[in-house]
Amino acid sequence: MNSLFIIGGALILFWLGYQFYSRAFSRMWDIDPKRQTPALTHYDGVDYVPAKHWTVLFGHHFASISGAAPIIGPILALSIWGWMPALIWIILGVIFFGGIHDFSALMVSLRSEGNSIADVAKTTISKRAKIVFSIFIWFTLILVIAVFVHFCAQTFVVEKRIVVPTFGLIPIAMLIGFMLYDLKFNPISTTVLGLALLGGFIILGNFLTFEIVKLTFRISGFTLEIGPLQIWGIILLIYAFFASITPVQILLQPRDYLCSFLLLGGVVLGVAGLAVSRPVMQLPAFVGWQANGIYLWPMLFVTVACGAISGFHSLIASGTSSKQLGNEKDARKIGYGAMVMEGIVALLALLIVGGSISKMSTLNQIMKDGGGPVGAFGHGFAEVTKPFLGKYGGLVAITVLNAFILTTLDTATRIGRYLTQELIGIKNRYISTIIVVVAGGALALSGKWSAIWPMFGSANQLVAALSLIVVTAWFLIHGKSVKFTLVPALFMLITTIGALVYQLIKFFKSGDWFLVSITIILLGLAFYMLLEIDLILFRAIKHRKEQRMRQGYVKI
Repeated sequence: MNSLFIIGGALILFWLGYQFYSRAFSRMWDIDPKRQTPALTHYDGVDYVPAKHWTVLFGHHFASISGAAPIIGPILALSIWGWMPALIWIILGVIFFGGIHDFSALMVSLRSEGNSIADVAKTTISKRAKIVFSIFIWFTLILVIAVFVHFCAQTFVVEKRIVVPTFGLIPIAMLIGFMLYDLKFNPISTTVLGLALLGGFIILGNFLTFEIVKLTFRISGFTLEIGPLQIWGIILLIYAFFASITPVQILLQPRDYLCSFLLLGGVVLGVAGLAVSRPVMQLPAFVGWQANGIYLWPMLFVTVACGAISGFHSLIASGTSSKQLGNEKDARKIGYGAMVMEGIVALLALLIVGGSISKMSTLNQIMKDGGGPVGAFGHGFAEVTKPFLGKYGGLVAITVLNAFILTTLDTATRIGRYLTQELIGIKNRYISTIIVVVAGGALALSGKWSAIWPMFGSANQLVAALSLIVVTAWFLIHGKSVKFTLVPALFMLITTIGALVYQLIKFFKSGDWFLVSITIILLGLAFYMLLEIDLILFRAIKHRKEQRMRQGYVKI
């Protein structure tokens, strides 16, 4: 099947989902453009700051939720079950699951003074649920920070040409932020200037490269060696610390805004490559319900992950985006619209790899020798864009991806700071950020994250299920219909539990007791939240009855 025909049909379905399904869901929230958002009512000049324009916030949100995940997941699923299952789930998942999940997490945070989804659980479910949920999310964020520090450092070691544009983006973003917020320059001309400077740094990176060599320290007969990967990791952790405590309008908003153009540019180039090359999907459409001993259900849904729905998105939506939204009327564009755009990225990755590689054995070999799914994407992107990018296609793909890995890194650090402050009660943002950075850095530099990473897909989707449960509880308490959120919540919860049980059996047979322990903890959390649902229903029914009594429907 021609890949261009597939992406054309998918874009039409995404457009229909955004225009009709998301619009119907938005009516559930009684959106009022005149209602002041937390960015205005709780303005503090650091975290609660309204974005200059909704496109600036869209850039932050899109850049933060995207990263490398919507590329890694679909390609992994393609390599196991073929491209058709991943294609179907990405389309259905984005429209009916991921878009609703992200949009509702943003809205419920707006209705809760900009509080995180975990904090909302305190009022909708119970204080115990909030504490358990927060701790689980905090450890998930530490894992995200550790993994992204490792992958970003690895790209600096392997592809030295991306160092200059990656770090050059920081002063460019600060300049653009100063021009937009302080000097009140025209947003269009300022954006053009920022993109031109960024393009210049990308070109400069081809001529000016940085290579870090191993450092050796000898003290009293004790020798300590620090390799390039660890040195870059330390540099990235230092960056994450300062970026996460800097007021959002100085770095986070303008940088993510410019980054969104990078990814949008990559999407346009990828689609153009498909249009010019018009590759036919060469890899198998469907391998089977079971491939290499891995069952399609439930593992497909935790493998594709961010390309269709991701619990991490609820942390962004309720962690940073809700504190920067200036008007409720833009919430659907940010919440649902950014998820649709991420779905397009996931489809592009799926079609580029599926259309440029002829055999599964070839794909697996590229992934083994060339940097996993990211390497396979770089290879495929280079192939389809060769007619107009020549030999620079792979470099463009890795540059775009690395910019978003860096974005997700410091956004996760900032949200980790919020949760640390909520859990421990530390008000000082410097101390709480140091705790997060040290924890993430210890996991990254020790290399122990690799043992836990196989659980990330399940943990991430469990967060998505729990976030949808929290929103469903909010709807019940406020006397609203739960038809949009209840089915996705139950499906993701059951699927995640199925995936955890499947992995538990696998880890038990292999004798990996460390992962067995982690899986049991995650299952305990899932079943705990199932028990809490009974409490939700009881409270909701009681609340509705009290409302009806006050309105005179029930006589005492």
